Amino acid sequence: MPHTIFSRLLMKYSIHAMKIAVVFSFILCFTYFNSIQAQQNIVELALKTFINDPVNEYAGISFQAIDLNTQTVIAEHQPKMALAPASIVKLFSTATALEELGPHFRPKTRIYHDGEIDSNGVLKGNIWIRGGGDPSLGSRFFEKEENQRHFLLSWVDTLKSFGISKISGHIICDGSEFGYTGVPDGWTWGDMGNYYGSGPSGLVVFDNMTHLFFETSEKSGMPTKITCMDPYIHNLTFRNEVKSAQVSGDNAYAFGAPYLTNRLIRGSLPLDHEEFKVKVSIPDPELLLAQEFYFELSSANIVIEGQALGQKQAELPIDYSTLRLVYTHSGSTISNVAYHTNMRSVNLFAEQLICLTSHYKTGSGSSSSGAQYIQSYWEPKIGKGFTVTDGSGLSRNNGISAHHFTELLRIMKSSKQFDEFKKTLPVAGKSGTLSSVCRGQKASGRISAKSGTMTRIKSYAGYVDSSSGKEIAFAIIVNNHSTSSATLVKKMEPIFNALSQY
Repeated sequence: MPHTIFSRLLMKYSIHAMKIAVVFSFILCFTYFNSIQAQQNIVELALKTFINDPVNEYAGISFQAIDLNTQTVIAEHQPKMALAPASIVKLFSTATALEELGPHFRPKTRIYHDGEIDSNGVLKGNIWIRGGGDPSLGSRFFEKEENQRHFLLSWVDTLKSFGISKISGHIICDGSEFGYTGVPDGWTWGDMGNYYGSGPSGLVVFDNMTHLFFETSEKSGMPTKITCMDPYIHNLTFRNEVKSAQVSGDNAYAFGAPYLTNRLIRGSLPLDHEEFKVKVSIPDPELLLAQEFYFELSSANIVIEGQALGQKQAELPIDYSTLRLVYTHSGSTISNVAYHTNMRSVNLFAEQLICLTSHYKTGSGSSSSGAQYIQSYWEPKIGKGFTVTDGSGLSRNNGISAHHFTELLRIMKSSKQFDEFKKTLPVAGKSGTLSSVCRGQKASGRISAKSGTMTRIKSYAGYVDSSSGKEIAFAIIVNNHSTSSATLVKKMEPIFNALSQY
């Protein structure tokens, strides 16, 4: 009997001890968990929430944020995973042009003639327009709509000042300095016919873009009609499969390769419009410029016996050292071009910048040469493991990590061109492509960054001036998320707010 009582007492106290041990273990675990939480800063916590969101279950994510003063990592996740970064590639293009060409560099377009002007004002020869890669010629980003043709009028006045009243030869535009590859590697069939898929050229005019005006029906599903093209491109034809529909904006897409004169355009446009404007790319900018200049000369009563030609089409032998230079048109500065490249995310400008840089540094201005120049310039500075195939980020063949971007940003922070570089970046809640990001939130006005957006791709990279006085460089790249771009940005905003308060 005593043995049984003892056994029961022992069991009772053992169970009590076990309960105490369980409680104690729970307290230890809770304390440990809290200590881990306490060790994670607000950026890491916001990043963890974002990574664990169901929309990112199958996504590739690369993130890094560094304190530029202490050179320490604030938070990171797969920082060296190379992903398709979309438009933040433009940071490399603009930084390289500012570093290598300088903010005040102006590309030149030159006008020559190859004959003699007789006493009757007849030029017995051709007029040559030699492109130098200026992206600002007639650009809507640099001129009001009513002034976009003024440069042509100035050129006409120049020829008149030489007493020219008749030209026996041709008007020839030469954009060969950047070659004739058309578009960079990795651009898709669905991009290159649209205005944002305009390829670089030694001669750029009107942003390499023309407008189509559509008349749409009152009934959904009915065909549309193209009523006008401005600027008009001779011999360019469209197979129009665009339908009238209950949509709110432009859902029409053009398909067609550079230098070909036929285009397919599909999609839908809003109901009941007399002139709905759609922007598409110019297939042959040097030929269009020749036609436009020919028209303005004729309007000024200068007789032209020859034709308007592009050098790709004409293939005439040319040695500019034997020609007479009659006019040099200076384009906008690299600083101004870089500003619009990042602030408005202009793909064409980014491509022009890398071609310009490569042309003036190596003698080759092709798209592939520009991409190779970026690669060779930055690889010794930021390390290997990144691939650049274009200047704008439209190519999905680009592969760059968050770490590569923060290294770029860190180096530019110490550059004498830093102020010029930073002022090209949109400001959260205030300007450019970031005007609606974190508007009215803690990060508003504190983040200067470039954004990138493509189907299932979202990215940001730039600088943070935190409320505590820290200067931060950060980059985030997400590939293959499963929600809309707008929704993903909302899920990113807590990270931006955390960075601004770090």
